[in-house]
Amino acid sequence: MLLGGSGSAALAAPVRDGAATARAGTVQAGTVRAVAAWTTPERDAEHAPTAPASAVSGRSSITPASVVPSGRLTALASADPGRRVATSAEGSSVEEHPCPVAVPSGTTCGYLLAPERRDVPNSRTIKVGYAVHRASPAAEQAADPVVYMSGGPGSASLQLTGFLTRMFPGRDVVVLEQRGGRYSEPRLSCPEIVRGVVDTLSTPGPASAETAPLARQALACQSRLEAENVDLRGYRTAEIAADVVDLRTALGYPRWYLFGVSYSTRPMLLAAARDPQGTRGVVLDSLLPAGARWYDESSAALSATMTKLGVAARFDAMVKALNAHPATYETRDPLTRERLTVQLTGDDVATILGEALHEAGVAAIVPALVDGLASGRTELLQPLVDAAGDALTSHEWGLYYAVQCQDETPYNTFRNARGPRLFTGVVDEAVCDAWDLPAARPDADLLTPHTPVTPASSNPASPDGATPEATPEATSEGAPPEEASSEGAPPEEASSEGATPPVLVLGGQFDPTTPPEAAQKAVSAVPGARFAEFAGAGHAVFLSSACSRQTIAAFLDDPAATQPVCDPGAAPYSVVRPGDLLLTSSAYRLSRSPIPLAVPAAFLLVSAVQLVAGLVSLLRRRGGGLSALAGLAGIALGALSALSLSGVRDWTSFAIGVPHALAWYGLLALVSTGLSIVEAFRLNAAAARIVPALTGLAFLAWLYGWLLS
Repeated sequence: MLLGGSGSAALAAPVRDGAATARAGTVQAGTVRAVAAWTTPERDAEHAPTAPASAVSGRSSITPASVVPSGRLTALASADPGRRVATSAEGSSVEEHPCPVAVPSGTTCGYLLAPERRDVPNSRTIKVGYAVHRASPAAEQAADPVVYMSGGPGSASLQLTGFLTRMFPGRDVVVLEQRGGRYSEPRLSCPEIVRGVVDTLSTPGPASAETAPLARQALACQSRLEAENVDLRGYRTAEIAADVVDLRTALGYPRWYLFGVSYSTRPMLLAAARDPQGTRGVVLDSLLPAGARWYDESSAALSATMTKLGVAARFDAMVKALNAHPATYETRDPLTRERLTVQLTGDDVATILGEALHEAGVAAIVPALVDGLASGRTELLQPLVDAAGDALTSHEWGLYYAVQCQDETPYNTFRNARGPRLFTGVVDEAVCDAWDLPAARPDADLLTPHTPVTPASSNPASPDGATPEATPEATSEGAPPEEASSEGAPPEEASSEGATPPVLVLGGQFDPTTPPEAAQKAVSAVPGARFAEFAGAGHAVFLSSACSRQTIAAFLDDPAATQPVCDPGAAPYSVVRPGDLLLTSSAYRLSRSPIPLAVPAAFLLVSAVQLVAGLVSLLRRRGGGLSALAGLAGIALGALSALSLSGVRDWTSFAIGVPHALAWYGLLALVSTGLSIVEAFRLNAAAARIVPALTGLAFLAWLYGWLLS
């Protein structure tokens, strides 16, 4: 369930969660990072290569104390004289550190120093990465800051700092990593699991019958992390939510807005419930409701999305055909970059398409893609297969599984449901069975206040290190959770620290991972909560929809305002129906290697020379009419083709096809070539006249025999 930014733990996010990124941004809950070569520039921002710390100047001299109101923090010298540690009055502390990614000026980075397990006395200290961008001093008045976290679990966040500061120019922007994430310490990467996934896909047969090698790789990762003194029980939603609360007190903000996407909507909701006085409002993009059984519901949700797109029957036919006869693809190993052959069943392809639907640009072409796959055009999936490999290295899978195995998989049955058996569930169930982590008790959050909430900074620990939830003191023996109270207080007292803050929930029309219907139902009875569905959008709506970004900014400016600032019903792209495109994978192959473009380039160059030479001959009354007409036909072909291609709004569609008009415009090449042949074989024609004829024949072979075939 790689949410964010990018989806499934297996073939996850070529287009997702994080995806993923700023349409100017994952995230994530995530994110098949669209067709590798056809991704939108905004989504690329989320997954752009990070700049080394040495390339970012001027940060090491700025302390966290300079980010917040004076007097709230006390700077303490650390053992490293090049760093400073700042401690709040409540005891939470932060440590400055050079930013690991390129960030806008006025941004400082550092670590929140937090216990690995708050329920265990003297638990070791870990470092949770964050960045703070201060609003311009020219702002008329200080606006409440906003804190953002990407989804996943395991998606990075800091690379979105620049995009978020442009999105919220008049307020401080805090970007918080997840503990165990890419820019935190320790970093819970798991290349062993990636290797297990790749090996599973490289062998024939259904993935559900090949989980033993994957389980061995998962155990190897777990053993390595434990040898590094990582306690995986400290990496779960409750601890991530506690980091959010502790960072606010450490930075000295009296209150702020919480902004979560996909998976991170869960820790943000939990943080809001634990810290109501410090929560000004909550923005939830692609909400994952606390009661959702994601794995058990994912197949039905994907089928429902295909129904929305009008290709449910073709989707079922595609899955059935590929389960009977898996497709073979050549791609690159995400770890070694060597050539790799994978075999994908219909269930595997369904998983990839489910992740691809996270991207608005890809969701728009899925109907045409599914129809092509159902017709046997399996080569059309190649762009998503290539992107899936890269997605396997875009998340920290140790963190992903630490969270999933404690907070999500224990509450799913993984029974075979009607519809495809998604690769996501197969892999995640196998890894979590191997890791055998204890299930975490569900916590109350802002949308489910019936369960008592324990303050994040005061979780009592039992002497044997057990979590409070697992002891009689936490929950009365034999009583349902809602009847137990925090530290002996009645339930209403434990959850009534303040009024419910305003909540804005965003959903994407074609999001199969966090369906908008479930999100709307979850917030329908919550006072002060508003829901908006955005047409044509997928997962992590704010990354693909300018209207959603305007809606979020307006909510932060005035949570009480209900007047829409834009039309959420205006889809960013038109849906490409079966038959709208001339299906071909050649355009995608051109993006990988532009060498074949030499043929049309030569044809256009020769046509231009023909046109000029023919016109000169006509002016000198030496004939040349045929050459001029041949050249004009070739130039007209180029101009009309360019006009047709430039009219396509969603360039992702070129990954699977081109406009039908190109085939008709090719008739101009036929005319040009015919005239060139006549000119070449006229009496006393120069030998050079054969060049345009040969070039035209080569172009016709390229156009109809390769590009449009």
